[in-house]
Amino acid sequence: MLSSRFLRCTTPRRLFSTAINAVSAEGGSLFSPSEEHAGLREMVRSFAETEVEPQALEHNRTETFNIPLFRKLGDLGLLGVTVPEEYGGSGMDATACVITMEELSAVDPAFCLSYLAHSCLFLNNLNQNGSHEQKMKYSPSACDGSLIGGMCMSEPGAGTDVMGMSTTAVEKGDDYVINGQKMWITNGTVDGINTGDAFLVYARTGEKRSDVSMFIVEKDMPGFSLGQKIENKLGMRASMTAELVFEDVVVNKSQMVGEKNGAAICMMRNLEIERVALAAMSSGIARRCIEEMAKYSSTRMAFGKPIGEFGQIQKMIAESYAEYMASKSYIYNTSNNLDLSSAGNVMDSDGVKLFAGKMAKDVADRAIQTLGGNGYTGEYRVEQLWRDSKLLEIGGGTNESHHKNMTKWFGKAGTTLP
Repeated sequence: MLSSRFLRCTTPRRLFSTAINAVSAEGGSLFSPSEEHAGLREMVRSFAETEVEPQALEHNRTETFNIPLFRKLGDLGLLGVTVPEEYGGSGMDATACVITMEELSAVDPAFCLSYLAHSCLFLNNLNQNGSHEQKMKYSPSACDGSLIGGMCMSEPGAGTDVMGMSTTAVEKGDDYVINGQKMWITNGTVDGINTGDAFLVYARTGEKRSDVSMFIVEKDMPGFSLGQKIENKLGMRASMTAELVFEDVVVNKSQMVGEKNGAAICMMRNLEIERVALAAMSSGIARRCIEEMAKYSSTRMAFGKPIGEFGQIQKMIAESYAEYMASKSYIYNTSNNLDLSSAGNVMDSDGVKLFAGKMAKDVADRAIQTLGGNGYTGEYRVEQLWRDSKLLEIGGGTNESHHKNMTKWFGKAGTTLP
């Protein structure tokens, strides 16, 4: 359940435009379509500013994941925001996921990325595709944060071409034996030594390209190990990324999620909410950058006046705001119409991530330019946001894969647009 603070948080928020940030207590706006959504935004923003913001730079520098802080998200009911209440979650929708992602990423995108891997890629995936017994076994502990989960799809030789995966699961009596490697796994390790607690693992179970199944693999299963923690990433440094290795890992058939050879649709369904959530991260990054640009340009003096009075700076701020609002509107229009149990929403789940990812990177670049030398240093945050933003054009689907998917859609649906 969500915290009792859910509809009552009144902590003052950072403001740079009433048009963007003022939220009616009754909800009803594009960005907070109900009172519950409005309360959620207030609560997450308050938590992000008071709890997440102060630790962001330090964990970025040390490339460490803040586990105690992550578990506080469980106390607030956020880890299972889209999970039904009977399994320990808050029972909300895609827009609730988007609100949470946007607010967390505005202060610490890396921390938010670990949240996404757990709440969307593991928990939402399991609760859309798993059995009642599987949900009862794993969801409550994942919702309270005592279990930290992730999802294993990409491989050293299969990224965008995910259906070209080589990891196999061979049937043997009442079990499957998994062999292979998975790469770029968020929450693959939580401390640089051990793996996360549980993962949804895609593996090949037949001869056809689409013959892929999904399994739940737990920490410390014989043959399952941490290959390496990926060090020295450009960005998202406080979110741990790893290679995971499977050497004759035996899992019971009860650990298969869904039907044999039926995980392709599970994968596609969950990629849709992942991509909308990543677009929401772009929105959070851009909002914070615009706030920093506006604040800095109003106090930094040059040639006897604030630099915000110069047309070059005004152009960067104004264009950033317009692009941010266009992107944000696209994101929430998509999430407000997204049924988490559906599939086939690729045109807008891909489209919104494609548009928002570039927008965030461009806005972050302008923020550094506006702050000049100060923007180039970590102390002023926009440097970190710029580095973090680049992943959003790669992770969860590259820009190039979105181009392919979207143009393929036209071949199926025709060329008549809304």
